[in-house]
Amino acid sequence: MVGYPRIPRQAPDDGPGDGLVTFLPHRLNRHPVVVRGLTADELWACAGLSGVAGFLAGLPVAWLTHSIAMVPTLIVVGIGIGVFAGGALLRRQKRGRPDTWLYRQLQWRLALRYAALAPHVGGRQLITCSGWWTTRRQRSSTSGRRGAG
Repeated sequence: MVGYPRIPRQAPDDGPGDGLVTFLPHRLNRHPVVVRGLTADELWACAGLSGVAGFLAGLPVAWLTHSIAMVPTLIVVGIGIGVFAGGALLRRQKRGRPDTWLYRQLQWRLALRYAALAPHVGGRQLITCSGWWTTRRQRSSTSGRRGAG
């Protein structure tokens, strides 16, 4: 197979194996892309939200045209446009980022904007404070020089 390293085979005279797994695919736990760069979960969320938007847009149109058939028509049209536009938008947003970026981003925004929802969406484990962060070690202002005196 292309892209996967070859599995080293153990010779029969080498004795019993040590039980280690010599080969694991690196994409084993990733969700597969289903449609337009969306995974199955993202596709369901995109289709659901655009279906609700189509339903809400279909109610006044059905009332104006005196045709109840406009509601399911606009739901289907909304889902089609939502998956097409939502797939392009999410694919552009996710480009070059880790697989879990979208879920962490939604979790972080919910934790910041709606603090009451934070414990229910796992927002308590996230760092939500703002300020300057550094990864360098800095000399403190009280340490001074060694051996001075």
